Amino acid sequence: MTTPEKLKMQSADVTRQNVEALAALFPHIVTEGFDDDGNLIHQVDFEALRQELSDFVVEGKEVYQIDWPGKLAAEFASNTPIAKTLRPNLADSVDFESTKNLFIEGDNLEALKLLQESYLGKVRLIYIDPPYNTGGDLVYRDDFSSSTKEYLWKSRQVNEAGEKLVSNTDANGRFHSDWLSMIYPRLRLAKRFLAQDGVILVSIDDAEQASLRRLMDEIFGEQNFIAQLVWEKGRKNDAKLFSTGHEYVVVYARSKSILREKQVKWREEKPGAREIWDEYLRLRDLHGGDDAAVEKDIAAWFAGLPKSDPAKKWSRYKRIDANGPWRDRDISWPGGNGPRYDVIHPVTGIPCRVPERGWIYSDAAEMQRQIDLGLVVFREDHSEPPFRKAHLRPVDDGSVSAGGEEDEVEDEIELATQVRGTYFYKQSQVAVRHLRALMGAKVFNNPKDHIELSRLFEYVLDGQEGVVMDFFAGSGTTAEAVFDLCARTGLNCPVILVQMPEPLEDNLKSATGSAKTTIQNAIKFLQKLEKPLNIAELAKIRIRKAGSQILEGRKPSDWNGDVGFRTFAVDTSNFTDITMTPDVADQNALLDLVESVRRDRSGMDVLFEALIAWGLDLSSTIDIESANGHEIFSVDDGALLACFDDHLDEELIRALAERAAVDATQKVVFKDTGFATDDAAINAYQVFEQLSPDTTLKVI
Repeated sequence: MTTPEKLKMQSADVTRQNVEALAALFPHIVTEGFDDDGNLIHQVDFEALRQELSDFVVEGKEVYQIDWPGKLAAEFASNTPIAKTLRPNLADSVDFESTKNLFIEGDNLEALKLLQESYLGKVRLIYIDPPYNTGGDLVYRDDFSSSTKEYLWKSRQVNEAGEKLVSNTDANGRFHSDWLSMIYPRLRLAKRFLAQDGVILVSIDDAEQASLRRLMDEIFGEQNFIAQLVWEKGRKNDAKLFSTGHEYVVVYARSKSILREKQVKWREEKPGAREIWDEYLRLRDLHGGDDAAVEKDIAAWFAGLPKSDPAKKWSRYKRIDANGPWRDRDISWPGGNGPRYDVIHPVTGIPCRVPERGWIYSDAAEMQRQIDLGLVVFREDHSEPPFRKAHLRPVDDGSVSAGGEEDEVEDEIELATQVRGTYFYKQSQVAVRHLRALMGAKVFNNPKDHIELSRLFEYVLDGQEGVVMDFFAGSGTTAEAVFDLCARTGLNCPVILVQMPEPLEDNLKSATGSAKTTIQNAIKFLQKLEKPLNIAELAKIRIRKAGSQILEGRKPSDWNGDVGFRTFAVDTSNFTDITMTPDVADQNALLDLVESVRRDRSGMDVLFEALIAWGLDLSSTIDIESANGHEIFSVDDGALLACFDDHLDEELIRALAERAAVDATQKVVFKDTGFATDDAAINAYQVFEQLSPDTTLKVI
């Protein structure tokens, strides 16, 4: 007889998964062994693996890579499983029942480990703004952060006795090493979340941009580097030498080759294009089919625009025909060596001069088709080549130009687009003023601009929906940026945020000047609301306010309007620690051992630990029902059923098994101590085998 299998209550053991993957590729390089629990595992014969990869093995230490004292410990930290959970906080959530957004309080390394199985390869976009390396203490120090003494020994600047090995110890080396040891395991885990066509964006400043680039080359692959954007935020007039008012956004693809296979081309609507189109429609209503009158008035409208107006840049779109505003566009083949054939001028009857690079259209027949569509304009005579029309709202001409510029349009309201450059400017005080107005007080220093991030997210998502993640959530700017994006475009993009509940009072101790004043303001702000004094609390308040504000103004019919979030906290497992030593085993702890589940934990707590263990979506719909006097959780309309009560009787088990068969339930989970005896657990397994054999039954 068989009992239900027990769910593993810890995060994924990535090292073991890697070994199993090697075993699948090269069966002969593995041997069998046993772990500390007596479980059979695979062990790697590195000499056999070396032989298998002999043509690609690098000998010696002279390899191009980034290295620092503590790197091996940091790498180990990213793979080590943890026995923790995410505890839901319904009271602190917004629209808990329906939202797909998550807000997690806790160390992001632990949170990522707990989330990785549920969201493995499912995230379309990761954006993070990690703490910049300013020389102070890092909040995310982790267990492997080294002291100065440890650093000096690891970097071979002192011997084991502490005696100097070099004349000048480079103690400031820890400045970079600590930061790298903090960010390295988190980026390694981040890669596991990205979909094959996913993208990661990381904000950084001058202090660590060089180190970050090399680190990301190692983790994501140098071949997957896309761009390093420069975000100029304003000039610092008090600078001694140069004003460094900029930051960077480093962009990597999960797989650039996948983007090429999918023929992904990122484009954005030209700023001001919609403003021009709206004015054109107004003038068209005013003048009807009189193109000349519309053209005259739109030229005057362009002339009256201030220089700062983004539409002013596109004043070349001042010619008008039945398809709307247009400008001239080159008609030659990009790069040269294009086709050459005769194009007869309609007035002189003589072939027009052929461009030096050849015609952009492959043959005379295609050229004539474009002429017939009215998209080619001839000069006064044949001495110059004609030119093409480029409409503000591209005309569907059924072709794609030789240079790869897409003239074909699927969406009739799509306007002219452009490729973003790697430099953009947005004055930092704009974001400061917005957040101050939203919160009613200045409670954050140097917040990111949510409008700029919204546009950047829209650009790289390229009209595709998907999960957006930020595991350095800070003030919650990413959430507001995603809400803005969805409200503008109609996309539905769930967002996952992680932020440590970093005490503001700790930051106050080392703060000076305006930063100290801002933290004091934040403390007063939270005290007035009777909220915990930490950064995560501020972020949640900001997200609530931003969501409400966005819903007031914009909500396309195809956007689900999801501005809620489920709040979770990283916490100890809901199950008691059976490895405790006698000195900590007090009477209350022993009672917990008997009950298996900690006495302060609810059935909802246990349910989410089961979802994590099973690698299921934490935004799944959850219904709480009652059957035979027991609390039943139904996840995703019965795809999973769970009951964590004690004294489970055969009548309940049979009722759930019959329901599972009808609803095609995939998974059922109980608490192992819910069964009075082993025989009761065996009987439950047999009932499900008989009545619902396709359902997987496990205990937790």
